[in-house]
Amino acid sequence: MPFIAPTFCDAIIQTDSTHLKREIVVTPGHAMSSDTPENKVIRMVNSHHDSSESRGTSDEVTRTENSVCPICFGTGTRLEPDEEGPRGGVKGAVICECRRSNSATRFLDAARIPPRFRQCSFHNYYPKNDSQYFAHSFASRLVEEYPAVETGLLFMGSVGVGKTHLAIAVLKELIEKKGVSCLFYESGSLLKAIQDSYNPVSETSEMRVLAPVYQAEVLVLDELGATVPTNWVRDTMYQIINTRYNNKRLTIFTTNYLDEPRGAEENSDGADTKRRGRTFASERIQELTTLEERIGTPLRSRLYEMCKKVMIEGEDYRKRLDQRRFDSAKA
Repeated sequence: MPFIAPTFCDAIIQTDSTHLKREIVVTPGHAMSSDTPENKVIRMVNSHHDSSESRGTSDEVTRTENSVCPICFGTGTRLEPDEEGPRGGVKGAVICECRRSNSATRFLDAARIPPRFRQCSFHNYYPKNDSQYFAHSFASRLVEEYPAVETGLLFMGSVGVGKTHLAIAVLKELIEKKGVSCLFYESGSLLKAIQDSYNPVSETSEMRVLAPVYQAEVLVLDELGATVPTNWVRDTMYQIINTRYNNKRLTIFTTNYLDEPRGAEENSDGADTKRRGRTFASERIQELTTLEERIGTPLRSRLYEMCKKVMIEGEDYRKRLDQRRFDSAKA
């Protein structure tokens, strides 16, 4: 028995004076045979509509071809020339300008920069002394030379001298000008997020918290040493920083703790006698005034190799703001 198949044909229904509607009509077919002329399917085409679609597709292809970047030829990267080196030398590959506008917004959102610091930049950092001028210079030079940079920065100084401001300015410049994926974390917040991941009801895991920290091309770790230095804190921070060290990831640190104790009075005989009389470990923890005491000797040794130490001195700018508010209120 021959196979009976439906025959498909297109019918055109006029819907108004200017538009045509195409409709598929299915009718019972006859036995399929190659030599039966009645079984040939005649396809009726709306030539006006199809030609418009063809022209539209052709225009899109033409626009796509014409929109290929003449600098990177669609690759998204270009070679950065080394102006100070030999003629024809290059510093390395950087993100092309054609990709920066889209990637910059995406990377800024992913960088976790706190809203209070979103406006920090090199342009609104106003140095008040030589140490702040040097810090500004080191930070801006890192951006200019990246990615030909092997060591990060360790901003050290008392509170309110602009350490976090400069660190975030570096992140923003790298994101906006060079399309680098960056991440900001306050060290205490990072440790808290890791601890929360241990909770049985938590919807995240330790590796899920740490993966962006490990993978970011440039990481700012703010307030290093601020958390009470338990063994778990020291071990965890060492694991994080050492992993980035092994992977040759650039890291920028800020800390309020120096390499030497502040004030000679802490080394006086009276202070030593007072220490010997204390019995509570919590009191001794508060006396850990150097960065090495706060984060441990192994990690401090690692930072010597990972970062260039940048000392920043000066008055707490927050006190100046408070004084200006007080003076304006009196006036």
